[in-house]
Amino acid sequence: MNLEERVMELESRLAFQDDTLLALNDVIVEQQRVVERLQLQMAALLKRYEEVMGQYGAGEEEAPPPHY
Repeated sequence: MNLEERVMELESRLAFQDDTLLALNDVIVEQQRVVERLQLQMAALLKRYEEVMGQYGAGEEEAPPPHY
């Protein structure tokens, strides 16, 4: 393989690697958006859970029934 063929091969590989890196970056960016959205949903669910448990918790502070 002469020098010109080697340079062309390297340039070709570099072009494919650049395309692959860009595609992977797009996937990572989309996954980060999904993770952030899921974190917001999880925070909202935890807040709602705490509110619901707070409502039930108030009922638990009552005196136990007489048969205890």
